[in-house]
Amino acid sequence: MTRRKFDPNSRRAGETLASATYGSLRRDIINGALLPGSQLRVRQLCERYGVGFSPIREALNRLSRDGLARQTDLCGFTVAPLSKVELEEITVTRCWLNELGLRQSIARGDTAWEERVVLAYHRLARVAVDAPGLDPARSAEMNDAAHREFHASLLSACGSSFLMGYCEQLFDLGDRYRRLIKPTTRQVRQHDEHRLIMEAALARDAEQAVELLTRHLLRTAELAERTLEESKVPSGRESRKPIVAPAEP
Repeated sequence: MTRRKFDPNSRRAGETLASATYGSLRRDIINGALLPGSQLRVRQLCERYGVGFSPIREALNRLSRDGLARQTDLCGFTVAPLSKVELEEITVTRCWLNELGLRQSIARGDTAWEERVVLAYHRLARVAVDAPGLDPARSAEMNDAAHREFHASLLSACGSSFLMGYCEQLFDLGDRYRRLIKPTTRQVRQHDEHRLIMEAALARDAEQAVELLTRHLLRTAELAERTLEESKVPSGRESRKPIVAPAEP
């Protein structure tokens, strides 16, 4: 494994070494640097991230609770595998919770919420404009961060930190599958779809906004499922039924 020792100055104010280690491991699992199903050996991870046993152990336990890692008595920790069944369950649950959060945000949101949504969309749109002049890895990193921020902004006025937390966890689980889709395909789709979702939310049209967001999540899952079937990424059980986006209105 490549050594990736932490720079103490790179940690956020008040962030512990254990939290920084967790964040790095989490990012590497989500972006595929640590492959699905691969073993997470503590000694190798200590070498990779340049930290001791305790931060790694704490990070692995947190990742296991998040659903990004698995723990067994015989194999220790492994990166959670990808499967069509899990993708289906994640997507359906995201649709349920995002609908609730978006409806509440539209009903409760004030001017500050509207500004957060507009700013998040603007940042996401700017990534596509700036991408040609950036390193591909840096461009992808910026796009992923802006994408996360936009989806979080839509729900940010829902009034429930618990709901936001569940949605964030599901976003991470689903993002592992979304990243299977070619970046060019993701970016071509997302600009128009995100703009329409934003416009419906700002117009306080809850029915239209929920329909557009649900269709967006389902289409992403459908593309990810297709890519999963065509790729050599380790997968689990077969899906009970295909994920199908709703018909165009």
